[in-house]
Amino acid sequence: MTTPAPPTERETLERYEKRGGLLRGHFRLTSGLHSDVYLQSALVLQHPEDAGALGEGLAAAFRDEGVQTVLAPAVGGIIVAHEVARALGVRALFTEREDGVMRLRRGFTLGAGERCLVVEDVITTGGSTREVVQCVEEHGGVVVGVGSLIDRSGGTAAFPVKRVALATLAATTYPPEFCPLCKTGSVAIKPGSRT
Repeated sequence: MTTPAPPTERETLERYEKRGGLLRGHFRLTSGLHSDVYLQSALVLQHPEDAGALGEGLAAAFRDEGVQTVLAPAVGGIIVAHEVARALGVRALFTEREDGVMRLRRGFTLGAGERCLVVEDVITTGGSTREVVQCVEEHGGVVVGVGSLIDRSGGTAAFPVKRVALATLAATTYPPEFCPLCKTGSVAIKPGSRT
C-alpha cells in the first residue's frame, strides 16, 4: 500500500473552507491579538477523513527524524498529535496548563533523550508551541521538529528545529489598542477554546 501524497497548501486551505473552518470577521486570537481571519480547526478535525489526511500529510515531513513521541498543547492540538502519531506509528501526548504553566499531566512521562515532535493545529505567534517545547526539554526529551497544519504567522514564528506547516496564511494581526476594526466600533469575538 502506498502512502498518499501530502495535501498541498491549496488542498489544506480548501479543507478548511469546505468545513467552515476559515472564518472572516473581527476576532480576538488566543495570543490576545485581533484579526479579520480566524481558523477554527475543530470544524475540520471533527471529520476523521480530514483529520487523518492532514495528520498523514504533516507526518510525511518528519518520517526521517526518528520521532518517538508526538506532543501538542491541549485542546486544539490533541487530534493533530493523535493523527500525526498514528501516521508515524508512535504515541501521542498532550500538555495542559496548570497554574498558568504548560505541563505533562495524567501520568504522561518522557524518557531522557526521547525524540519528540511538537505539533499544533494553527500557529500565530508560536507561544503555545514554545511552551510545549520547554515542557519537553524540562522532562529530558529532545525536540526534533515543530509542525502545524496552518502557519498564520506568515512564516515569522521561528524555531531552532525543523519547522513545517501544511499551509501558510499571512493574516494581518493587530494589538487591540491599534486594531482598525475596533476603531470602527466593531467588537472582537473569541470563537476558540481558550478565553
